[in-house]
Amino acid sequence: MRTLWRIIAGLFRWSWRVLNFIREFILNIFLILLIVVGVGIWLQVSGSGGSSAPIQQGALKVDLSGVLVDKPSVSNRLSKIGRQLLGASSDRLQENSLFDVVDAIRQAKGDSNIKGMVLDLREFAGGDQPSLQYVGKALREFRDSGKPIYALGDSYSQAQYYLASYATKIYLSPQGTVDLHGFATNGLYYKTLLDKLKVTSHVFRVGTYKSAVEPFLRDDMSPAARDADSRWVGQLWQNYLNTVAANRQITPEQLFPGAAAIIAGLNAVKGDTAQYALDNKLVDALGSRAAADEELVKTFGLDKQSNDYRSVSIYDYSVKPASSQDGNIAVVMASGAIMDGEETPGNVGGDTTAAEIRDARLDPKIKAIILRVNSPGGSVTASEAIREELAAAQAAGKPIVVSMGGMAASGGYWISTPASYIVANPSTLTGSIGIFGVINTLENSLDSIGVHTDGVATSPLADISTTKALPTEVQQMMQLTIENGYRNFVGLVAKSRHKTPEQIDAIAQGHVWTGSDAKANGLVDALGDFDDAVKKAGELAKVSKPMLSWYQDDPSFLDMMLSQMNASVQAVLPHTLKAWLPAPMLDVMNAMKAQPGLFDKQNDPQNRYAFCLNCGEVR
Repeated sequence: MRTLWRIIAGLFRWSWRVLNFIREFILNIFLILLIVVGVGIWLQVSGSGGSSAPIQQGALKVDLSGVLVDKPSVSNRLSKIGRQLLGASSDRLQENSLFDVVDAIRQAKGDSNIKGMVLDLREFAGGDQPSLQYVGKALREFRDSGKPIYALGDSYSQAQYYLASYATKIYLSPQGTVDLHGFATNGLYYKTLLDKLKVTSHVFRVGTYKSAVEPFLRDDMSPAARDADSRWVGQLWQNYLNTVAANRQITPEQLFPGAAAIIAGLNAVKGDTAQYALDNKLVDALGSRAAADEELVKTFGLDKQSNDYRSVSIYDYSVKPASSQDGNIAVVMASGAIMDGEETPGNVGGDTTAAEIRDARLDPKIKAIILRVNSPGGSVTASEAIREELAAAQAAGKPIVVSMGGMAASGGYWISTPASYIVANPSTLTGSIGIFGVINTLENSLDSIGVHTDGVATSPLADISTTKALPTEVQQMMQLTIENGYRNFVGLVAKSRHKTPEQIDAIAQGHVWTGSDAKANGLVDALGDFDDAVKKAGELAKVSKPMLSWYQDDPSFLDMMLSQMNASVQAVLPHTLKAWLPAPMLDVMNAMKAQPGLFDKQNDPQNRYAFCLNCGEVR
């Protein structure tokens, strides 16, 4: 017996030592990683006030990687540290601040060390059209200053080519292509799946064109949604063609003559897409990257250390802060889906944004507020919390100017209603004035496998459960609440736009409008960009020299470290898990992830949403 106990005790001690060793090993690794990232962040922060450009007589290399957004979900400083220290990139595309990119280009325009620019867009994934146009405006200013812009590309996507079209000279690889094909939207529809799973979707909505709930009700687009989407997608494509054709000094018909004419042109050059691009003036020269580098070395000089043309990456180019603690114009960002509570990465937190507006309202140095909106909407409750704070600032005598980005639809328009003035881009997607609610119940699904729910309730309004049929009284109450919310929405718009509710209802009903149409319908005051919004805010506040103060939370030291470590872990795990999944399933998962608002953005306490699902990504 003693021998047995010795064996058991020995096994226990051995197991405990192994577990203790593993625990200490993991903690030590975590501590080392924490120290490395912490030191890197400290070095980055302490060295952030360096010289304006660490080169002499060279080019600014705009080697953007990822996408352009109004407000990155991870700070740009943290992304830079990740690249320098760990080389880590998560499964999520890198996000670049639109305003940081524009500030860098504008500073380089007047920088005597910067003699030109190279657009190296191989890793650039795009952005919404208003963002591309704003960067294009800065590129045009740079080029008009007399400094050349060279665009390099093995091939060009539509987004890449949009920016490349501003270049003085566009190079294309002899094996490359300029991929112009048009715009399209695609969404997933779940009715048959829900029927097979016996899920009951209770949908409550107001608006003929409020198609956000159609995936629950149909297996395809409704005719009304198809007509509305065809209109704004067609307008975005025409805006694209007009801008790029003007940059290349050709007609839109020459730029994109249609599928049949493109095929005929490719037949004429035996399928040589690069030669087709050169013949049709889409590019200026065909050449390998080595051939292009020779010209760049002649133009900008040779950097003997890198054995390449002299340049500085836009990520390493130090830009003087455009904002000021003594700013007189506050800029509050509403970028992403609007949710109740605190802000989360990529989303607008109703409480967070309302608090930022309140701070600006109570700051005596702030004379006006610019609300930058790039949102498809979301929670009605959160949208109203933001709107109320804006209305309070307006009542306190501080003008509100709304600058609309790629989207300011549904809840994004709701929060814009207190504005003294609204500026939208011609390609902004806005309107979508409507409300919906969705409650899914699983009583039939559970019944099919022999699981049932039963109980007692003091009234039908208390008898709510996802495992039981939704009482008729609850359905009636939900529909009444949705209709009331729609009337409130229309009333807010009518009051702010100085129209009758009937006039607004005629252009509401969930209809999505481009900025151009919104201007014609009286939903916005002017077509322009962020610069125009700043100018207008200065005029309304009677400020001769507008100075911007950006109201946004900077991550704490600990947040930055934890976020970077989380990104490092995510960079490994998803690929490991995806290796076990078939390609078709991955395609479906990616499509569901790309379709906004269905799964992770519904937290309104009353289940009411002003959300534009069909304002999603255009490809």
